[in-house]
Amino acid sequence: MTLSRQSDQFPPERPGQDTENEIDLVTLWQGVRRRLPWIVLVAALLAGVVYLWSRVQPNVYEASSSLITTGNGNVGSLRDALVTAPPLPEGALQEALQGPIVLGEVIRRVRQDDRLAPEMRAELANKLQQELQMRRVKTLDLQARLDPGGNGIYTVTAQGPTPQAAALLADITAQALLNWDRGRALQGVQRAENSLRAQLAEIDRQLQSDTLNALERQTLVAARATAQRNLAQASIQAEGASGSLELVAPAVVPLKPVAPKPLRNAVLTALLVLLLGSGVAALRTALDRTVRSEDDLLNFGLPTLGVIPRLRKRDVVFHGIVRAARQAGLYEAVGFLRVNLLTRLGVHSGKCVMISSTAPGEGKSSLTATLADGLATSGQRVLIIDADLRRGTQQEVWDKYEREHTWHQLTGTGGARTFQEALRQPGNVQVMEAEPEVHVLPAGPGIHDSLALLNRPDLGDLLRRWGQAYDVVLIDSPPLLALADGLVIGKYVDGVLLVTEEGKTSLQAVRQALRRAGGAGVPILGFILNKVNVSAQEARTYGYGYLPRTKEIR
Repeated sequence: MTLSRQSDQFPPERPGQDTENEIDLVTLWQGVRRRLPWIVLVAALLAGVVYLWSRVQPNVYEASSSLITTGNGNVGSLRDALVTAPPLPEGALQEALQGPIVLGEVIRRVRQDDRLAPEMRAELANKLQQELQMRRVKTLDLQARLDPGGNGIYTVTAQGPTPQAAALLADITAQALLNWDRGRALQGVQRAENSLRAQLAEIDRQLQSDTLNALERQTLVAARATAQRNLAQASIQAEGASGSLELVAPAVVPLKPVAPKPLRNAVLTALLVLLLGSGVAALRTALDRTVRSEDDLLNFGLPTLGVIPRLRKRDVVFHGIVRAARQAGLYEAVGFLRVNLLTRLGVHSGKCVMISSTAPGEGKSSLTATLADGLATSGQRVLIIDADLRRGTQQEVWDKYEREHTWHQLTGTGGARTFQEALRQPGNVQVMEAEPEVHVLPAGPGIHDSLALLNRPDLGDLLRRWGQAYDVVLIDSPPLLALADGLVIGKYVDGVLLVTEEGKTSLQAVRQALRRAGGAGVPILGFILNKVNVSAQEARTYGYGYLPRTKEIR
């Protein structure tokens, strides 16, 4: 076996390609599409809930009454025949409707109106009273359509549980506004009447005095007559006082309710959830700094040798990773990986490849076993060395099949059956036959001081000696960012495959792992994108079933 250090072949990151902060529309659409089934499901469920909830809500009817303002605000003198209220400032009528004078009169008249059932009168009055106290009147509404001169139309809208209640409430509210507006015109006349009455009372008091001479008494009598005449004129003008508002059209009893509208509410809810869900999905995609596709790995200047779909956890638990991979149809994906790997390694035997990752849980051990099975399918003789001395998993992976393993002598006679024992007794090593053409050297019990065993000058010679009888040697190493063991072993292999998990491995972790590998002289062959969603790979499958091996695992 020819082992070479390929640190000079490690391709650095190409300048100008640090584009992880750039998000294109295709990436955003892929992120939204990946979450679209859940968004649609949530939208449909919420729309159904809103539809059913709207169906059980009581009907709400709406009626409106119109008022007109002419803008004639000249206040007549006491000699005028007509007194009108001054013009209304903008927003004054809306504030009056929210206040206790107008709304209090509406509540009082609603309680006294016998055209409604007692229960409905109490319900409407209590609701209006509560809205008055909270200063949030929703049952009544006032819309203004005025020109720059202040002339225009006010529309009073009222809502009620029945058509008759809505129309009655609109008329009562319009009449209450008219009364309040007329009251503004009466205020001046009433103040004049009060002043004249006070003058008459004072004149009468002075006339009762015995100290007045004839001229003074005549003067007071003339003043009293004038005050009485003015008071009579004020009383006449009070009868003709009018506000700036007039009733144009009373309310008409509505035929159809304005609420609820179940179908409209359901459609709006579904559209809103779709919009918000898509926005959240796009935002999460834009903020996502994990490996999502092969394009994210292109910026590092290394090829992606394989894209492996995600297996169902249930299949892995019941059948084991290798058999689950066969039944799930990963033959094509592993086949691409096998061809790409062998092409880059060359045709010489004893090729030594280390498979690692940036962090635990990204599937490097399972991928090592699956790749070994795929290589053995093509006629390659494979040796798996579990170099993860902290938490080796290859023994557990292959023990899933509950078959009696056969041990083959690798060097010497008898001796070590684990990688850590083999490092102590390299001359006598046995390997386990996991399946035909696949032999495994398990890691053994976990130890903490693993570097003490790995830091030996003849490690490369040992790997070369153990791999002489095999076409490919696969080394399952610890994650590069978790332990330094992988950097020590990687210097003596032909190449390293870095496993990344879709949606989990961060681009920063990949960059850091490549930087450490480059500093330690570890030759990186490329990436393997693992646990890819099946929907993203459906277009790449050809439809042929996997042809099982002649010797099935038992």
